[in-house]
Amino acid sequence: MKKLPRDTDNDYTRDMAAARRAVVSDETGAALAHTGSFSFDPAVLPGNIESFAGVAQIPMGFAGPLLVNGEHATGEFYVPMATTEGTLLASYNRGMRLTREAGGVIATVIDDSMQRAPVFVFENARHARDFGVWVDANLPAIRVAAESTTRSGKLRHIEQYSMGKMRWLRFCYTTGDAAGQNMVSKATREACMWVLAQKPAGLEHFSLAANFDTDKKHSHVNALHTRGKRVVAEITLPAALIRDVMHTSGEALFRQRQLSNMGALMAGSVNNGAHFANGITAMFIACGQDVANVAESSAGFVHGELRPNGDYYFSATIPALIVASYGGGTGLPTQRECLEVMGCYGDGKARKLAEIVAATVLCGELSLSSAIVADQWVSSHDKLGRNRK
Repeated sequence: MKKLPRDTDNDYTRDMAAARRAVVSDETGAALAHTGSFSFDPAVLPGNIESFAGVAQIPMGFAGPLLVNGEHATGEFYVPMATTEGTLLASYNRGMRLTREAGGVIATVIDDSMQRAPVFVFENARHARDFGVWVDANLPAIRVAAESTTRSGKLRHIEQYSMGKMRWLRFCYTTGDAAGQNMVSKATREACMWVLAQKPAGLEHFSLAANFDTDKKHSHVNALHTRGKRVVAEITLPAALIRDVMHTSGEALFRQRQLSNMGALMAGSVNNGAHFANGITAMFIACGQDVANVAESSAGFVHGELRPNGDYYFSATIPALIVASYGGGTGLPTQRECLEVMGCYGDGKARKLAEIVAATVLCGELSLSSAIVADQWVSSHDKLGRNRK
């Protein structure tokens, strides 16, 4: 096949995008007419994509209004969701109606931390242990080196984990309104260069990353210690409202919750919920988030309690929700518009976005579990989710 063209002076133009599409069309026979239809100037794309050739258009709708009683998100919101799955928005809308009529979802950001975890390898375990003591004693100097690379990143602390003669240092930062992966990589590298310059005794090898930060993958350390935002959404649903809106009962939902907990345990699942990834992915695509972070962001926990009067308490905890209101894809034209719909673009808005995402996830969990209990799951997908063309 022909090599795709590239302009070393200015590769982000409509002409260069068209030139690349032309090569692909000639080689494959695909027309790419829709791929080449877009409204923004390719000049806004450096830093977001290379070899730009067009767009992948994904249908998007708004769910809501969603009523959130958060510390950062307060009031009603239309939630942008991009998806190709029929019934998805209808289901989230139903959950939002239920929670809205129940007084709104309480959302709380519990913790905020982004990591990079380099590993230091020593001649033996004793050197590795002593290095850990040295790191604790020299944390102020390490912090100065790390924070010299960033205005908004702050080194909170360094967790330490050992195995054999290896010592992983899990650098934990706050990163302002950015997701922060690149920020903490740069900061941690600078800190480690300072550490290496001190010539730790017995050091044999160093690597800036060795899979302990578990970027774009689930891990139990993230579930326990947080990556990104740790956020909880919760609500108590009146029994009458569950009956009238969801056509079921708190008793039935609670019983299903116990069965689902056992099923998740038997299967070895990292999530005892129904479909965290659906709402998170749809919002991530619409709002310019790093979609690969769905891998860790969707691994969460739900909890239900049946009250003596038939009311039902329900919560969704997301321990590793990685969202940004600034940087990355958030500034691209349609993604910025979607964030602006919720008042979540720019400085000071990342925790607000996290609360809205968590509240949305809770609504989706309630709606799907209710549909399963009320035997509406298959019929709703048959009605709304089948493309018969």
